[in-house]
Amino acid sequence: MGPAPRPDSLRQAALAALAISDPQAKLAALGALDDNLDAGAVAVLAEPAGLPGRPDKPELVAPQRLRKRAAGTPAGLAALIHSLAHIEFNAINLALDAAWRFAGMPAQYYRDWARVAREEGEHFGLLAAHLRSLGHEYGDFPAHDGLWEMAERTRGDALARMALVPRTLEARGLDASPVVRGKLAAVGDARGAAIVDIILRDEIGHVAIGNRWYRYLCEQQGLDPYQGYQELAAAYRAPRLRGPFNFEARRAAGFSDRELEALQDDAVDI
Repeated sequence: MGPAPRPDSLRQAALAALAISDPQAKLAALGALDDNLDAGAVAVLAEPAGLPGRPDKPELVAPQRLRKRAAGTPAGLAALIHSLAHIEFNAINLALDAAWRFAGMPAQYYRDWARVAREEGEHFGLLAAHLRSLGHEYGDFPAHDGLWEMAERTRGDALARMALVPRTLEARGLDASPVVRGKLAAVGDARGAAIVDIILRDEIGHVAIGNRWYRYLCEQQGLDPYQGYQELAAAYRAPRLRGPFNFEARRAAGFSDRELEALQDDAVDI
């Protein structure tokens, strides 16, 4: 069998990568997200069954079933790195889904989310390699599916997707990064801490992309971004935002003063 045909568009390349289950093959497919491909808003693409592509493991369980482990033990440290790898694998799929699903957006929208997918792939690769150095592979520990559940809820609305995935769920990663980095540094995992630094640097840009396209869609639809977010969060049952908040990172990612001030009641210094 010869090589797969080159996709005709960036959106088709993103959909093809999203459908791949094997993590290493998915990472390789991210290389096909070439900005030189046509990034125009082609007609609605047919959605294949079985999205997103992901391996049989890790076993996906309810969050409350995940065993709490101390990061100071070898198993606990590996489980923490595994949880980060799982978040980044989901982030690849979320970016790919954003890049193919919503027709009618400007070409730069598709290029932005293709770049996010490539960078999330780099994060996953770093974490998977680090996990391997600890004697484990991605899939060795159970995980939960909360990130993708919100993607399913917002599959029919680009505005809701931008509001509630990059600006809500992924922005929580900005808040969590200092805490996670501190845990890794405290147990002497300098490599893990350095990877978290890389992820935080890039995720600020990813959340900024979500903010940019959320505000673009609000402008197109004549919506106030602040009030619109409140309504979308209620309609799609978004999780309540709780501190501590990384205000510096959120500001760098483009959240407005009004949005940051609204978080102050739940703020805890980090």
